[in-house]
Parts: sequence; C-alpha cells; structure tokens
Amino acid sequence: MDKVQVDILGLSTSPASGGAYALILKEVNGNRRLPIIIGAFEAQSIALEMEGIKPPRPLTHDLIKNILDAMGADLAEITISELRDGTFYAKLCFDSQEIDARPSDAIALAVRYGAPIFVAEKVMDEAAFLPEEEPEAQESGRTTKSKDTKLTKVEALRAQLKDAIEREDYEKAARLRDEIRKFEQRQ
Repeated sequence: MDKVQVDILGLSTSPASGGAYALILKEVNGNRRLPIIIGAFEAQSIALEMEGIKPPRPLTHDLIKNILDAMGADLAEITISELRDGTFYAKLCFDSQEIDARPSDAIALAVRYGAPIFVAEKVMDEAAFLPEEEPEAQESGRTTKSKDTKLTKVEALRAQLKDAIEREDYEKAARLRDEIRKFEQRQ
C-alpha cells in the first residue's frame, strides 16, 4: 500500500458541528490537508497529550498505552488505511501485527507513543484538499459556455474553500472540497 506521512496540523470545532471536532492532518512532504471529524472525547484526549497536560487519573488512551507497555508491545506507526462510505478506517501497526481501530483512537495512541501517522495514498487522493487554489484550474482552456459556467462555479467554491481554511472552519472546508470534486467529475 502506498502511503504518505502526515502531521497533526490542528484541531477545531464549529457551532454547526454538534460537539464534533475537525482534526486536520497535513502531508509532511506536501501541501495536502486531510480533515477527519472526531468526537469530543477523542479530541480532548489528543489535545491534552499534545499540550503535555497529564490528568490526575489516566484517560482511556493512557490506560491502553499503559496496558500495551506492560505487555511489552510498542506501537510502530498508525495508518489511516481506508475511506468507505464517508467513514475513515485505521490500523495500529505493531512489530508483528496490525489491529483495526478508529482513526481518532489510533491518533490518540500515536501522539502518546510519538509514533508516525500515515495515510494511504488512495485515501489522500479521495479526501484531501489543497489549501490554496491550484494554478492548473486557472490556466485550463475554456471552449464552451457550459464549461465556462462550471469553471466559474468551481472557482467560486475554491474561493470559499480558501476562506473557510483561513478561518479554520475545517468542517465547512471539507464540505466545499466534496462539492468541488463533484463539479470537477462532471467536466
């Protein structure tokens, strides 16, 4: 499986998200961003670990790490391996085996272990977005009025996407990214 390494770029919430958070992953050797919607508990667990804050009693992810450590297991890496019907799937990779996990739980453990985070290339191709407008879209030739209308709509959506990213409204950015893809597939 081809995969790319990512880092955690940010974590944000929006009033429209119903208590969910957007975890934004950024390609290490590129500019693509991958938003993943996660629950409040997982967001808190990731944020506390990233900030170096230790709660007085272990959180669930701390407990899991403590159990794995006691058993001599070491998390080598995690991979967000699949996107099926709008749901991301991940794997915890140990020396000799892989275990299925939710991406939010896998990332919460990865930050505790300092383990690298990877995303399958096919997942990045399907769900990632670029933070700025791509120059190819501006330079492409336009031959019909119908195509002009579609490109104008796509350009408007890209401008909205750029604005959403600048405002760190990643949930809206993900919706706009999906809408842009639908228009581009019709062309």
